[in-house]
Amino acid sequence: MSQAATPKNSRNLTLMLGALGVVFGDIGTSPLYAMQASFSKATGLLPSADNVLGVLSLIFWLLIIIVSFKYVLFIMRADNKGEGGILSLQALALRSTNKFGMRRFIIMLGILGAGLFFGDIIITPAISVLSAIEGIQIVNPQLSTETIILITIAILLLLFTLQRHGTAFMGRFFGPIMVVWFVTIAMLGLIAIIHNPIVLGALNPYHAFQFSIANLHIFLPILGAVVLAITGAEALYADMGHFGRKPIRAAWFYIALPALVLNYLGQGALLLEDPSAIESPFFHLAPDWMRVSLVVLATLATIIASQATISGAFSVVRQAIQMGYLPRLNITHTSEHEAGQIYIPTVNIMMMIGVVMVVLGFKTSSNLASAYCISITGMMVITVILAYIVSWKIWKWPQWMCLGICAPLLVIDILLFSSNIHKIADGGWLTLTIATFLFLFMITWIDGSRFLFKQISNATIPLKDFIESLPSLKYNRVMGTSIFLVRTTGDTPHALLRNFRHNHVLHERVIILNITTTDVPRIPRKDRYKITDMGDNFILVEAVYGFMELPSIPLLMRQCVEEGRLQLDMGDTCFFVSRTTLIPDPHVGLPLWQAILFKWLHVNSVRMHDFYRIPTNKVLEIGIQMRV
Repeated sequence: MSQAATPKNSRNLTLMLGALGVVFGDIGTSPLYAMQASFSKATGLLPSADNVLGVLSLIFWLLIIIVSFKYVLFIMRADNKGEGGILSLQALALRSTNKFGMRRFIIMLGILGAGLFFGDIIITPAISVLSAIEGIQIVNPQLSTETIILITIAILLLLFTLQRHGTAFMGRFFGPIMVVWFVTIAMLGLIAIIHNPIVLGALNPYHAFQFSIANLHIFLPILGAVVLAITGAEALYADMGHFGRKPIRAAWFYIALPALVLNYLGQGALLLEDPSAIESPFFHLAPDWMRVSLVVLATLATIIASQATISGAFSVVRQAIQMGYLPRLNITHTSEHEAGQIYIPTVNIMMMIGVVMVVLGFKTSSNLASAYCISITGMMVITVILAYIVSWKIWKWPQWMCLGICAPLLVIDILLFSSNIHKIADGGWLTLTIATFLFLFMITWIDGSRFLFKQISNATIPLKDFIESLPSLKYNRVMGTSIFLVRTTGDTPHALLRNFRHNHVLHERVIILNITTTDVPRIPRKDRYKITDMGDNFILVEAVYGFMELPSIPLLMRQCVEEGRLQLDMGDTCFFVSRTTLIPDPHVGLPLWQAILFKWLHVNSVRMHDFYRIPTNKVLEIGIQMRV
């Protein structure tokens, strides 16, 4: 092996290790509750030999078809400049058309998928940690449910409290812990399989088919429980930008998939020998002397799974803000080296409250399992629809090939979603309610921002016309530089017009700054900005950012100065920004309910200069009123 190949292999191994710690936390901890939920009161299924083999066969083939084929081999091909996830896939699909109706349809699919994602992440930390802590009751049956709940809440509160400090330190240990986790669950499963190898017959899809036919009357509730085994599949695609396609694929096929299959088969082998172990088949796989250690390891694994979910929520919110789907929020970088490590206080607090309320409301992991997956399966349906658009319009695959791949996957996804409809009454209403509210928030912000932008554009004049009119006007020019933000490069900033009309003053140098977000994740530093001399000491700076980046105007100005493209002294520079007061009016544009909601979102959004990290003492706000 050449010396050049060694560092590359070492990096791939490091990325594989990191992927195990972040990407596979959710799906890797599914054995804690998936088999148990399949034979719960909700399904009414007894752990007989035929039923055990049938359930195992369904789990195995879902792992193969949905996770391995759909996500790992197909969906992960939708590489948006290295990034994945529902909004990244949506951004890719948007390139396929310029038609307003089609673009609107794609946007609505994407934000609905994002809403469903948030409905899911409220339950994921709760069910993961709660199912691990419940293992203590196997060691100490006298422990009360109330104590389990208190321990779970304490762990979750600690986890959310630590978010402000970042995950860089904890992240170093995630991979090795998950390696130990996967090796442990694989060995526990293998030992049980050796004692009862007949369970290997579950790999034959005939068992899944025969079981489905025999239990057709309760098939959907059973499928709604079995689908718990593939929760977290979307994380393989969502976290592609952090680790890359190849390391995630390798970690799945070489480590995660074999370990999960062995453990599920091991739980089945145990149930064939001792059906009473169904109360907690995962922990009953371990000998008595090992259960305390297994509870500790399971707790660590579920904390890692929860951390990955929380980090994913921060990432999706950042994408939504940058793409104009949510109002601006305070976003803090928790690492000087990793741009992806961020902390959003508002999201963290809301998630913490939501997760704690879920634990208090549902009390046990089996109750939570009855409410889980409806959002996940809904998101799966949306993902395959967007993937069809991308494969046909962007990749230019033949339509028969796109339909041949996507149509069967869509049928399976719709079946999985239908199997969870009955969970609405058992708690699934919570995730759907969260998804619905977030969808309404995002569509309202999109519609309101578009209407507001149109109103402001109608009230301004072209920048070129304003500059050409200056020689005929009476005004004073004062020392220093003023910077005005504008949404479109051709318009005169509203704050500039208001200040000029009232004060009849211009600074000796005026910079018009336009910041746009593209449908690619990141923009190279060399392509960050373009500068145009508009004449009469007016300078237009056009900056471009990807939807995974957070703009910083001071850093942008510093780059312009360092590269010799702009002469600027921040000491005599002032930023002018508009602060808009919205007045809901049913006769102007938006429906009244949407106008009121848009105003509330607008009032609670972070001020522009805070979001772009402009020093407060350098900012002058000019207020305007707009009816919406």
